[in-house]
Amino acid sequence: MDLGWLLWTSFLILVPFILMEISSSFKFHFKLVSYCVLCLLISALAAPMCLLRNGGRTVDNMRIISRVVRSLKYFFGIRFEVKGLENFQIDGPCVIISNHQSILDMMGLMEILPDRCVQIAKKELMYAGSVGLLTYLGGVIYINRKRTSDAKSIMAAVAQAMISDNLKVWVYPEGTRNNTGDLLPFKKGAFHLALQSQVPIIPVVYSSFTSFYNQKKNLFTGGTIKVEILPKIDTSDFTEKDITDLTEKCHQTMRQVFFRLSNKPYKDNGQSNCAQ
Repeated sequence: MDLGWLLWTSFLILVPFILMEISSSFKFHFKLVSYCVLCLLISALAAPMCLLRNGGRTVDNMRIISRVVRSLKYFFGIRFEVKGLENFQIDGPCVIISNHQSILDMMGLMEILPDRCVQIAKKELMYAGSVGLLTYLGGVIYINRKRTSDAKSIMAAVAQAMISDNLKVWVYPEGTRNNTGDLLPFKKGAFHLALQSQVPIIPVVYSSFTSFYNQKKNLFTGGTIKVEILPKIDTSDFTEKDITDLTEKCHQTMRQVFFRLSNKPYKDNGQSNCAQ
């Protein structure tokens, strides 16, 4: 390689780092793209491992996936402080609910993922390249949110599978990502699932990401995420008529913990905590 090519190569390597120092917008988008690219790369590496170890689509692949995904935190300076892991130590299936903030949630999910746990996710994730393949191999349950009838039939099948296969199912009851520094009202699907299956609910709360990840401010730096796994909620005494009260109770409790973990004063928003 002659001197000219060496100089051009060095220049091209240095340009992104120079631009990151000059432009906060470039820095944010460069790190975001880097995160997505790394997700695709590690998914492409993990998929063959899952196939060789377990042969196909199974919840057992989640052990491999969680180990691989946890490595992402080191690239982006993310630390986790976890409290209440003992609350995952229950016999039998359950429904796990947590707040949903951004694409970084995947790291937080895999940091504490219990054994035999699958997630419910939007169907579009299935087509996200190697990430989609990996979620398929891990047994992720896909729902077409645009077709309510399909979602209801899938949830009925999930309820049956939870009992027969002894599964824990992870649901984001907000229904969409929310990086506003608060919790959106909860949809009732996760609570219907728990009552239909007569299994407990375990709430999980992650502190706000806004101090180190904020799209509006083009902010993406390292930071600490506090996680708290709350004690299980027994649903055996609840009926369908209690769904609204149960949903509101979980939302209120998780919202209070969210503000505490985020070191923010709790404020009652005076709004309904349920969404249809």
